[in-house]
Amino acid sequence: MTSVPPGAGTVPPELFASFCDDAAVFPPGEMPLAEAVPAHLRHITAAHAPLVGPLVVPRARLAELAELTTGYDPGSVELAVTVPSPEDAAKALASAGALRAARPRFLEVAVPDGMPATEIVPRLSTALSNADRAPVTVYVEVPRDGRRAELIASLADSPYLAKFRTGGVRAELYPDERELARAVRLAVHAKVPFKATAGLHHAVRNTDPRTLFEQHGHLNLLAATGAALDGADEGEIVAVLAERDAATVAELVGALSPEVRKAFRSFGTCSLTGPVGELAALGLLGPDLTKDLL
Repeated sequence: MTSVPPGAGTVPPELFASFCDDAAVFPPGEMPLAEAVPAHLRHITAAHAPLVGPLVVPRARLAELAELTTGYDPGSVELAVTVPSPEDAAKALASAGALRAARPRFLEVAVPDGMPATEIVPRLSTALSNADRAPVTVYVEVPRDGRRAELIASLADSPYLAKFRTGGVRAELYPDERELARAVRLAVHAKVPFKATAGLHHAVRNTDPRTLFEQHGHLNLLAATGAALDGADEGEIVAVLAERDAATVAELVGALSPEVRKAFRSFGTCSLTGPVGELAALGLLGPDLTKDLL
């Protein structure tokens, strides 16, 4: 990359602060943890470091992470830990907190099939009742089923945030534009901040040429969140999520206030260089953040 379009860096830098969570160890990238940790440390010392969020690691791999980071400086790896159920939350925090090199900041809690929506927040609160989680933000993954609306409503009365799954390794794991628009609208109306995970491999809505999966763009989702905050109806939000013209999406994002990030907190990506490079190519990052991409 040798140049960016005119007007680069016209958006406030806060718009993309800690926007990209480092999910390199998850599919489809599946980088070995022994490579992902040093790669993450390179990202957080690069010019684009302000865009980089935590390293996301499953609870089951914390022991491996402990072995790999014995020689690292204390608190040098900001961490988000994923767990398979509310009952696993406290144990995950304890395990992560025991890692000398780790700085646990986020917990991402999945919801087992069949667990009633009314039980999810109470079970999580019970599990965390004796845990020291003062600096930790907890996300609850919202199921893509009939529990969604009730769970989001219950999150509004809790200290927990929402997590939406936006893709995966199979086509059926991708919600279509209308399903995702409804989820965003529910969260915005309930004033529940959220993050997104999986499938957001590019900035703009696209069809993957290899798998032919229809993939959401992370900038489309950011612009759609802004539209929802401005009172857009479902159809208008669907149209933003479906927009495939990069210049149009970049213009929508360029007009956003950083306040939109209070609603849409971050997204997980298995390749940090991809999102940073695409944002730079769209002229949305200033030269100070892109000098290591030249």
